[in-house]
This record gives sequence, C-alpha cells and structure tokens, in this order.
Amino acid sequence: MNNPRRQFLCAGMALGVTGLTSDLYSTFAAERKDADQVDVSPAEDLMREHGVLKRILLIYDEAIRRLDANEDLPPKPIADAAGIIRSFIEDYHEKLEEDFLFPRFKRADKLVDLASVLLQQHQVGRQLTNTVLRLSAAKAFKSREEKHSLAEPMRLFVRMYGPHAAREDTVLFPAFREIVSGEEYGAMGDNFERREHELFGNHGFTNVVTRVAVIENTLGIFDLSRFTAHM
Repeated sequence: MNNPRRQFLCAGMALGVTGLTSDLYSTFAAERKDADQVDVSPAEDLMREHGVLKRILLIYDEAIRRLDANEDLPPKPIADAAGIIRSFIEDYHEKLEEDFLFPRFKRADKLVDLASVLLQQHQVGRQLTNTVLRLSAAKAFKSREEKHSLAEPMRLFVRMYGPHAAREDTVLFPAFREIVSGEEYGAMGDNFERREHELFGNHGFTNVVTRVAVIENTLGIFDLSRFTAHM
C-alpha cells in the first residue's frame, strides 16, 4: 500500500505548529529524515501512535516529579499534553481500536477478555483526562491545593497506560492480523487514513509528534541524552 497517510513527511512537520525553535526543528527533522516515505501497516500505524502516547507519559512523569518536589510547573504544557491525549489518543486512536479491532475479536471469539479490559481502561482513562484538563486550566492552577492534586490523576494514567499499550503492542495487535483477511486489512488502512485526514489534516501524525516535541522542549526533556543512565 503506497499510502500518503502512512508516510513520514518531514516537509509537512512544521505546518500549523508554533513555538518550535529553529534548533529544535533542525534536530527533530534530522531524526525523522531516515524514516521519510516509509509505509506502515495498520497494526504498525497503531503502534507508532503508541509512541506518541509513551512520550506524553514521560511528560506526565516530569510533571509529577516537579509537583512532588514543589518545583515550578507551568500549566500550559500539561494542558497541551492532556489536550493531545484527548484529541489524538482518546478521540482518534482509541476510537479506531473500539470501532475496528475490539468488535472483530469479539466476533472471532478470541482475546475477548483482554479486549474487554482494554475498553474499560479507555473509559477510565477518559475520566482521568477530564480531571487533568480541569486541574491544568490556568484558573484552577493558581490554587496550591488543586495544583498538587493534579499529580494523582496523572500518576494513575501513567500507571495504567504503560501496561495497556505494552499489552496491545505484544498481544492484541499481532493477533489481529490473524483474524482478518488481507483485503479487509488493506481496507482498514484506508479507513484509518480517511479518519486521520478528517480530524488532523494531511500531515496529522507528524504535526502531532512535533507538538509533543514542543512540550518536551518547554519542560527541558526533549534531549534524549538527558535520560542516559550514568553508572
């Protein structure tokens, strides 16, 4: 499938994105260069969207660390991160799973219990995101009590979604290819493409990843070497 939706288009990365410094843009573009024009399957597509989720979990981790240590934490990066969770992960990525994957596992009578738990976690995750969005609003963030209460829903979200994404990547997605035909699998990729274009435009994925990079840069965690262990 030579599909523009499943191609990494570096040229479209900066469209609609503000606040990205030239140095950060150059670094980010260089990291994406080798992946340019690479096609991915529907399952791989869902997995790379998990990459967006995992990077936001790191943003939440940094926010939790700062809140626990009584360090400065601006509200906007957290509100922006939760906004991406709501629009890209919950309203788009998880809806794909709920509309296209979970019903097929139920019809095939395969991994039904797993799909049921994953769906329940989607529902709980949306409740947690509601709380993060409310408590990271600029007005609420002025209250010391509400500011520190923000750590708990983020902590619960990180705790739940690390195992959630790992189980989907290692169990659900690999098994999915076995229960659909090649024709249906290809048509599903087209449906994924259509929905992403409707919600996020032609370069939705790359723009979302760039928005995440902007938040990481704001919080000082964009540089990957920052996470290198020192023995």
